[in-house]
Amino acid sequence: MDEQRVAIVTGASSGIGRASATALDAAGIRLVLVARNHEKLTELASTMQGDPHIVTGDVADPQTAREALQGALQSFGRLDILLANAGLYLPDKGWEVDQERVDTIGRTNVLGVMHFVHTVLPHMINEGTGDVVVTSSVSGHQVIAWEPVYSATKHAVQAFVHGTRQQLVGTGVRLGAIAPGIVLNELWGVTNGDASIDDEVAAGRGMRSEDVADAFMYMLQTPRHVTIRDLVMLPTNQEI
Repeated sequence: MDEQRVAIVTGASSGIGRASATALDAAGIRLVLVARNHEKLTELASTMQGDPHIVTGDVADPQTAREALQGALQSFGRLDILLANAGLYLPDKGWEVDQERVDTIGRTNVLGVMHFVHTVLPHMINEGTGDVVVTSSVSGHQVIAWEPVYSATKHAVQAFVHGTRQQLVGTGVRLGAIAPGIVLNELWGVTNGDASIDDEVAAGRGMRSEDVADAFMYMLQTPRHVTIRDLVMLPTNQEI
């Protein structure tokens, strides 16, 4: 992979974002790390071989996306990759859930993706190349009964990815989505390094964040004439 490339990763302080940022750094990609938790971002940056640019902010605020793009261009002079990964999970019965949590997850999972994609696309289109990958969910491909609000946000993400990808035909910019099933990380309330992860993975009931990061890296490394529009990945024994 071209070692001069630059990537923005949102939700980089934990889970899939952290694993993907680590994989990109190992490949020599320079990074802009975005999350709300500055301490965790700083801790992650200290483990990397590169010197990441850190943006602390909420992806639901469009200013965070503008700061991330500006950071990439000022620190590294370019932007080639966006992983719009930041998201929240909400299992719910719709008539019981806290409405403020519904508002927060909607703004984070949907508007957070839109803000970042809309912010970086003019630059990528002008350059005639670029890769945008959005972390979706299998819940964006089918409605899952115990998480209708979460499913709704991921269906919105899928519609946005598919429609925007069609608009990008001929620009040289690729746009696709990774849609995982159960990933055993903080989003599911599993602490990084929890010993139970090994047991669940061995039983085929869950995946690691690193599994999704591997899929992300695969999408980036396909030839430019190939776009992975949707990559759905499940634990072998997840019954959906």
